[in-house]
Amino acid sequence: MSRRMIIAGNWKMNKTPAETTAFIETLKPLVAGADADVVCCVPAIDLVPAVQAAKGSNISIGAENMHYEESGAYTGEIAPNMLVSAGVSHVILGHSERREYFAETDETVNRKVKKSLEHGLIPIVCCGETLTQREQGITIDWIRQQVKIAFLGVSAEQAAGCVIAYEPIWAIGTGKVATAEQAQAVCAAIRSLIRELYGVETAEAIRIQYGGSVSPSNAAELFAQPDIDGGLIGGASLKPDFAKVVNYK
Repeated sequence: MSRRMIIAGNWKMNKTPAETTAFIETLKPLVAGADADVVCCVPAIDLVPAVQAAKGSNISIGAENMHYEESGAYTGEIAPNMLVSAGVSHVILGHSERREYFAETDETVNRKVKKSLEHGLIPIVCCGETLTQREQGITIDWIRQQVKIAFLGVSAEQAAGCVIAYEPIWAIGTGKVATAEQAQAVCAAIRSLIRELYGVETAEAIRIQYGGSVSPSNAAELFAQPDIDGGLIGGASLKPDFAKVVNYK
């Protein structure tokens, strides 16, 4: 099966609403002919202006997080129906920064994944190991556990439409990049796990991204790997050069 590439920018805590509008206007013509799904995942305050600016283009807008309840006394949180109503199509769930700084767990990620699917959002489910875990030789065990718990109670049909982002924590924002072989090995292990859980058809359909210091200079080699279906891009997604990652071929 030929999977369509998906290249998503994770802006993290950057850009004001005005800067968001200006950036997406600049980006639109640069990625107009892209042979990949293009997503900009932006801070909550930027979602509405981003959706407005991207209208009529091939750029989809994603959120960087979401709560697992429909509504209620969760000050500062955003519900899935709010995202849908704003015109958002994707949502990053379980990013390592959310786990490290905001006490997210595999269990809360699982609740968010199921809730996002209920609302028709496409979850970008993050997993990744620390440098210590890699050095201890437990990378694959760790990733399998994260993915298994994230997809608990998710059907094969739902899983097929999800995106998994493998982001080695030691490569995020550090300038260190997993080699194409290292990234491929883990992404292949993730696809193998999905095959175990759901069967060949789902495993062939699900898209698996690599993230961690992806840039215009290394994108082509990474994205050429058989089990890497695009990237979740941090720093490089904040500049017009993001278009060079999108148009990596």
